[in-house]
Amino acid sequence: MAQIDFFYSLLSPFTYLAGDRLEQIAAKHGAEIVYRPADLMSVFAETGGVPVPKRHPFRQAYRLQELRRLSEHAGLPLTVHPKHWPTDPTHASLAVLSVAGSGGDAGAISRAFLAACWAEERDISEEATIAEIVTAHGGDAQAVVAGRDAARETYAANTALALEKGVFGAPFYVVGEEKFWGQDRLDYLDRYLAGL
Repeated sequence: MAQIDFFYSLLSPFTYLAGDRLEQIAAKHGAEIVYRPADLMSVFAETGGVPVPKRHPFRQAYRLQELRRLSEHAGLPLTVHPKHWPTDPTHASLAVLSVAGSGGDAGAISRAFLAACWAEERDISEEATIAEIVTAHGGDAQAVVAGRDAARETYAANTALALEKGVFGAPFYVVGEEKFWGQDRLDYLDRYLAGL
């Protein structure tokens, strides 16, 4: 069975716009997804990435056009300037890891946090928002808070592994030595898995 290491940030609009296509592709090929939310700002700092506000105005303008196009193509609502972005995704990421560690659906809860940021104008750094999303996905919000220290170790390990595997953005999919950056590379991932 192929393993897809899925590195992402809960603040990434491109991860949001992938929707559940990764899960569909994995199911089609019998592949396992390992969800690895990571600290994208640390990855950027190590790999030469530039946070959006510091990018050249041409790049920022293109990004907004691209987001609108991708939103229409994916059929997913998107606010290109969300009220609560950027914000700190750490505690939401720890919640994903905690829910996943207790057997919950990491993909579904990740998509819920992404939608909260990019479509629902909710602040995913707020404890109340995190608790609501965890509870809505069958998790125990108190257990998530209690498990933060263990989840924090996993979050740090995911970030270190991202750098070890050559990750430099999000979403990023790694199968063995093959790397696919961006939701617009999911078709390539699909074809690669078909050839294994």
